[in-house]
Amino acid sequence: MEKNKSKIDVQKAILTVVATAGLLGVAVVAPNALGFISKLGKKPHKRQSEVIKQAQKRLVMKGCLVYENGRARLTPKGEKELRMLELKDFQIKKPKRWDGKWRVLIFDIAERRRKSRDQIRQTLQRVGFVHLQDSVWLYPYDCQELVALLKADLKLGKAVLYMVVSELEGDGAFRQHFGLLH
Repeated sequence: MEKNKSKIDVQKAILTVVATAGLLGVAVVAPNALGFISKLGKKPHKRQSEVIKQAQKRLVMKGCLVYENGRARLTPKGEKELRMLELKDFQIKKPKRWDGKWRVLIFDIAERRRKSRDQIRQTLQRVGFVHLQDSVWLYPYDCQELVALLKADLKLGKAVLYMVVSELEGDGAFRQHFGLLH
């Protein structure tokens, strides 16, 4: 699991560096990716540049990166992959004080789009939402930005409904779960 996470971190670093810089020379990708990886809290090791080269090859084979005239460029698939990786690391900022309103997310996604449904569920669980019922999730803090990203990246549009609710029947257990008891 840790090894796979590390591979994903390296791929994310490469995609981020190329996306930030636009077209980037091959010789420039590795050092910049190394710097980005160290910002992620990873300690550099002897084989790091070799690991980065392997990750670059994997990204090219997956169709996320292309090299033209010695320069790396993200493909549309690479841009989508980067957005998905960023979504996995998305954090909702919790205010010092809860506003007393619940955020409810409801979605109705067709079976043929099961991958998108699974992606949204995994993201909501990772962020800390509570599962209320089939396709109904609850969170106490503003998460409109996350919902907008999910809708845009997964092309869900009206299949996802975001509500801000001032009253929720029997919310004591949820207040306790989120540490909101006074």
